[in-house]
Amino acid sequence: MKFTKMHGCGNDYIYVNGFEETVDDPAAVSPVVSDRHFGIGSDGLVLILPSETADFRMRMFNPDGSEAEMCGNAIRCVAKYVYDRGMTDRDEIDVETGAGVLHLALIVADGAVERVRVNMGEPRLERSEIPMTGEPGRVLCEPLEVAGRTFEVSCVSMGNPHTVIRVEDPTDELVLGWGPKIENHQAFPARTNVEFVQVLSRTELRQRTWERGAGETLACGTGASAVAVAVALNGWTERTVRVRLLGGDLEIEWAEDNGVYMTGPAVEVFEGEVAL
Repeated sequence: MKFTKMHGCGNDYIYVNGFEETVDDPAAVSPVVSDRHFGIGSDGLVLILPSETADFRMRMFNPDGSEAEMCGNAIRCVAKYVYDRGMTDRDEIDVETGAGVLHLALIVADGAVERVRVNMGEPRLERSEIPMTGEPGRVLCEPLEVAGRTFEVSCVSMGNPHTVIRVEDPTDELVLGWGPKIENHQAFPARTNVEFVQVLSRTELRQRTWERGAGETLACGTGASAVAVAVALNGWTERTVRVRLLGGDLEIEWAEDNGVYMTGPAVEVFEGEVAL
């Protein structure tokens, strides 16, 4: 199988061109190629495929083999892949995902994509849309008891579920210790991504993410988008923020049209071929 390794802010994936390659069982392939000791090493597997409703289609699989609806860092790299290889000559494209069709604006320098602005769509705020059990309504700073400890959680779906928790410092104890417990809490029937967020100012945040099916990653684009919505709804920040992640920064704007716009880098690391 021919592949390309790419990353957005350190959130790295193995990309396969589905116009040329066939992956019969991506749920089984993803854990193999994602393994950082015995495989290529990545946060998952991304297939770039034809689409009947958009210019391209993206499917993303976590290291545990589960399929995720969307990944903000991965979709930026999809844009770079198809543009840099001449699969499109347009600087605006639409990509079909499990969370719907998203519009991307490509920022090009010297014939290659450097950054991408993604219309992540409108946030989904009702409890049933997360999804999360309980009475109808929004979930903002709501107490959630987890293994004897109570967290105040705000929940947002960006096509995939996110649980946002404001903290003084996003420590290893919180992210690595409590992240998986919250991910698998019974309140979340589809599990959840977990963001631990430190508010640095009205326009700047520090975020660490425990990703559903992947563990901690260096960046999470849908997570940064969900965080920007949650902190604005709680009145802690403005609607445009810089989110500082372990792997780099993302710029997030929750615009007046209710769309969330994410801008960040896309980087190619190397190409290769692996026997499966």
